[in-house]
Amino acid sequence: MKKIRIGILFGGRSGEHEVSLMSSRSVLSVLDPLKYDITEIGITHTGEWWSGKHTWQKFQDNSFQDLYRVLLTPEPGKTVLYKHENEKMEALTELDVIFPVLHGTFGEDGTLQGFFEMADIAYVGAGVLGSAVGMDKGLFKDVMRSNDIPVVDWIVASRKDAERNIDELIRNTEALGSYPFFIKPANLGSSVGISKCKNHSDLLEGILQACRFDRRVLIERGVENAREIEVSVLGNEHPRASLPGEIKPSDEFYSYNAKYIDDRSELIIPAPLSQKVIAEIQDMALRTYKAIDCAGMARVDFLLNGETNQIYVNEVNTIPGFTKISMYPKLWEASGLTYSELIDELIDLAFERKAERNRSERKYSA
Repeated sequence: MKKIRIGILFGGRSGEHEVSLMSSRSVLSVLDPLKYDITEIGITHTGEWWSGKHTWQKFQDNSFQDLYRVLLTPEPGKTVLYKHENEKMEALTELDVIFPVLHGTFGEDGTLQGFFEMADIAYVGAGVLGSAVGMDKGLFKDVMRSNDIPVVDWIVASRKDAERNIDELIRNTEALGSYPFFIKPANLGSSVGISKCKNHSDLLEGILQACRFDRRVLIERGVENAREIEVSVLGNEHPRASLPGEIKPSDEFYSYNAKYIDDRSELIIPAPLSQKVIAEIQDMALRTYKAIDCAGMARVDFLLNGETNQIYVNEVNTIPGFTKISMYPKLWEASGLTYSELIDELIDLAFERKAERNRSERKYSA
C-alpha cells in the first residue's frame, strides 16, 4: 500500500507553543511508519516554518541548526512542501494531509484552517467556522445561548475598554453577581492568562493580566461548588461522545500550573456521575459540537454545580491536549479506542471532510 504523506505541524505563534510540543511528541510516537510517510514541521514563536531531520527534538532544544525554512503555497492542487533558502524554492515532498497539533492563536483559531482551505488540502480537525467560534470564548457563549445550551453569565470587554475606564468595567463585572469571578483572554487556551478573582483587588489584577494576552477578555461569574467535567467528541456530521471524566485540580481551578507543571491534579475516568447526568452531559456535548459546525474532534468542558447538578457548558477545545496523559485521548481509551486507533480515525475523518468539500461546485452558470 502507498504510504499516506502526512505533515505534523507543531509549535506556533502562541502562548501555548510549549504545550503544542508536548502534544505533538505523543502524536509522532504512535504514527505507524509503515503506514505514514511523516514530515515534521515546526513553527517558531515568530511564525517561521522549519523542517529537516529531528525537527521536533531541535524545537524542544530551541536549536534550529541544520534545519531549513519550508513553506506551502495557497494554490489549490499543489500541496507541495517547498524548501525555501537564499530566495530559491525547491520541492521537497507532496503532502496528502496535515495534522496541526497546534493550540491557541494562529493554529486553533481558524487562521491556519483558512490557509489549508485555500490550498485545498485535507487537514485534521475543525474548519474555519468551528475553529474560530470555538476559540473565541465570548462568541462561543453567544452561540450557546442562542441554541438554548446553558452557560454561566458573562461579559466581554476589550483591552481599550480596560485602558479607558477600568473602574466602569469592574462595576459592570460586579453587577453579574457575587465573587468569585474568572477572567480569561478570549482567544487562548491551556489556562494561560486566567485568574480567579475573590475581591476587587484580584479583579483589577486579573483584568490587566488577561489583557496582556488578548485584545478581548471574558469575565464570568463563578459556579458554586463547581465540579469540572470533560467529554471527548469525535466525528464529522455524525459525531459520538466519550464517557465523561472529572478533574480534581491541585490548584483552586485547573490552572496552567495544575495542567502541565504540578503532577498532583487528579483525572477521574469515568466521572462518578449518575447515568442520568452522564446522558445529559453527552447529549449537551454533541449539541455543542454541532452548534459551532465542529469536525474531526473536540473536547467539551463543563461546570457542574455540586449541590444542584445544574450543568453549564464552559468551553470547547477544537484541538485539545494530545499527550498520552491528556484527557481527550484518555477518555477515548476508556471508551474503547486506543491512542493509535484514535489518531488513525482522525486522519480518516480529515480525508472524509475533504471529500465532502470537493462535492461543492465552484462555478455557477444560470
